[in-house]
This record gives sequence, C-alpha cells and structure tokens, in this order.
Amino acid sequence: MSLRVLYLSRAQRFPEALEGFLETVPDSHFQRCETPEEVEHSLQRGIVELLLIDADRGFDAAAELCTRLKADPFNSVIPIVFFSREHSMEQIATAFERGADEFLSGTQTGREQELRMRMVLERAARDVAVNPTTMLPGTKIIQLDIQRRIASGEKFAVCYADIDSFKEFNDKHSYHRGDRVIWIVSSILRDIVRRLSRRGFVGHVGGDDFIFTLPVEDLESVSKAIIETFDTLMPLQYTREDRERGHYLAEDRQGSIRETPLMSISIGCVTNVHRRFTHPARVSELANEMKSYAKTFPGSLYVVDRRRDVRPESTVAGGPRTRERGSQ
Repeated sequence: MSLRVLYLSRAQRFPEALEGFLETVPDSHFQRCETPEEVEHSLQRGIVELLLIDADRGFDAAAELCTRLKADPFNSVIPIVFFSREHSMEQIATAFERGADEFLSGTQTGREQELRMRMVLERAARDVAVNPTTMLPGTKIIQLDIQRRIASGEKFAVCYADIDSFKEFNDKHSYHRGDRVIWIVSSILRDIVRRLSRRGFVGHVGGDDFIFTLPVEDLESVSKAIIETFDTLMPLQYTREDRERGHYLAEDRQGSIRETPLMSISIGCVTNVHRRFTHPARVSELANEMKSYAKTFPGSLYVVDRRRDVRPESTVAGGPRTRERGSQ
C-alpha cells in the first residue's frame, strides 16, 4: 500500500522505534513539519494517511492542533498518533481527550509500537471506509456529518453530485481512464468546497456519486464554481475531434451504437430552510431524488428543492423546484 506520513517535530531524525514500521511499507512518503501551521498547510496540498506528533516537543500546541483537525470534516478521518520517549499519564490522557487515535510511549517495545501503528491504520480503513481512488470518506462518515448538522440546528444544504454519461465513457475508454475521471471530479469538489465553504464537507458515496454538505449560504457559489470548473476540465478527457463535435460514438446499455454527449455533472440539492429533518436517511433520499431530477436536463446544472413540509405528506411531491446552470 502507499502511505503518506506527516511527522510534527523539531527533531531532525525520525524516531528509530518507528522506522521499522515504515520500512515494511514499500511506497511510504515521509515529511517532517516543525510547526502545526506547516502541518495544516501540507494537509491542504494533498492526501495524508497518517499524522505522527512528537509529544516531547511543543505538546500543548500539538494538542490544540489535534483538536482542530478532529473538528474539521475533511481532516477528522486522518489517524493521529502521539509519540513520546517518556510515559506521562497526564499527556496520554490529554491526547486522547483531544481526539488522538493512539499514544506510543517509551514503556512499549518496538514490536508493540509497530503493531499499534498497524492497527491504527486498519481501524481507520475499516471505520471510515475511504474510497481507494479518491480517499474521500464513505457513507458512514457522510451520515454522521448530516446527523451533526441536523443536531446543531444550523441551516445547511446537502448536495448529491453525479457524472452524466460516465458509464459510456468508462465502457469505451477502460476503467483506468474512468478512475482518472473520478479522481479529477473528487479533486474539483474537495478543492472548491475547501476554498469557498469553511465548514463544508465532501464524501464519496461510490462510483461516480458524491455528496457535499455545507452551510446553506455557500450553496450557490460552491455549486456554480464546481460546474464551471467541471465544464472547463472534463472536455480535455476527449480527443479534439470529439470536443469539437460535442459528442462521440459509444455503445449504450442496449448494445446499440449512438451519439453520446460529453460528460456533464448533475447536482441535486436539499436544504432545511423550509423543511425540518430528524434523520440523515430522509435527507439523503431527497438529495438523491433531486439528483435524478437534475439528470432529466441536458448539460451541467444544479437544482435546489424549494418544497416545504406540509400536511398531508402526499401533497409535498408536487411542489416547486428550482434549477440553475453554473453559468447563470
């Protein structure tokens, strides 16, 4: 497996007790950061699978960093392991109170520390169920994020994004190029939500389906930016001839050859501005419904559910919806 590790420490050398573990991971990338600010900057630049923190130098600042990262929807899934050459029960208790996943101390043997590190990574993979292509959180963390927003009472939006004509592209050009498209879209979503919504979150449902959640006031700017960036980058996955035509020939699900449009992105959005939600499953259900509605229109666009909670429940389905394209 590949492993990118950040190590927060002012010490020049990596702890010898942990070098054996990294040597067992053939494609590991190690980066040392001297300050918490350097760590946060590095996290914005790429995917990190493990954060090691030297508890013997600047422990208080490191503990504050741990608190911030575990409160951040993007970074909360990253395992954080404190390491100390001593054994301070006060430090150990504080680290776990701040959200640390493990604390390695000087009383443990090298073998025990290696096993504890391995278990931390295995737990993270099992509990978070990140997608191996995008390294975005899966459905479990998506549901937890929606539940947290419901409990907070904030006005929020849940947006379900789907790539139109992706199956045809994947079937024609192989899963390798399909995986690249999935990675590009995940990067677009991650980068834009991070840049434009301080409290936003992005998850990967699976395949070409993504969900992002954010404060409702950020919905319009984020959705339009995603569509604009998608429509700029995605045509580059095709030949110049296909781009100029605006379509290509591909086999549909019935086995017939037909003109297939270039990929676009459909985003279905649900908010609690006019609704009261009590369970994340209902939110996901409506977001999926709005995504399906968005896909009935050609090209990239986002649609927002403007319906209200009314009684009887059966009258809700006929309410109004709003649709917008990113260029408007």
